[in-house]
Amino acid sequence: MYELGYVEVYDLVMRGRGKNYAGEAAEVARLARLRNPAASSLLDVACGTGLHLEQYATLFTDVEGVDLSEDMLALARSRVPGLRGVRANMRALDLDGRFDVITCMFAVPHLESVDELTAMIDSLLRHLTPGGLVVVEPWYGPAEFLSGYTGADVIRESDRSIVRLSHSTLVPGRADRARMVVHYAVAEAERGLADFTEAVELTLFTHEEYREAFARAGCSAEFVSSPYFPLGLWIARQA
Repeated sequence: MYELGYVEVYDLVMRGRGKNYAGEAAEVARLARLRNPAASSLLDVACGTGLHLEQYATLFTDVEGVDLSEDMLALARSRVPGLRGVRANMRALDLDGRFDVITCMFAVPHLESVDELTAMIDSLLRHLTPGGLVVVEPWYGPAEFLSGYTGADVIRESDRSIVRLSHSTLVPGRADRARMVVHYAVAEAERGLADFTEAVELTLFTHEEYREAFARAGCSAEFVSSPYFPLGLWIARQA
């Protein structure tokens, strides 16, 4: 057994699960420019290893990323030459720049309450240029979440194979909180086998709670359906 680098494994899994990052980025750019045709700068909040940013960089003149993990940002910087990646908490951003588009893709469930969601939206709105847009990807709500759901992915790249197994349940006594346990097993030609398990709790916000949070943050928000985003997107701007 050997010690695994979590960020590297996470990145390989995210790249290998068949997610269409190019299509999603192009859809975000299309929806943003329908509402703000001159949009040329973008901030990706909770950018992870930069898989969306790599695509945004081909669609916008200036792109930047924010994440809590410096290790994630390091990989994002290597993926997007010249990227300015800032370690910061999305609940209380305080950056120098202002942006035409601010995206937050699959990060909202890590917030713990509507108050935190409202604070995050307010934080993003403060970093918009006039006419700028916030684009937020939601996650499952209580009505859509399947307690007991299991997932399995097998990713093969060169001389390495990764298996990702997940099991999701409701937190006992909570209809709005899920616990996801994920186990990774890796086989490499030279180093052999290794594995690790992580557990995370996620919030199941309702559609009404998203709308409430946007309204409390003082912005105008619309919910948009899209073939690239099965759970849709929220697009907001200063009221």
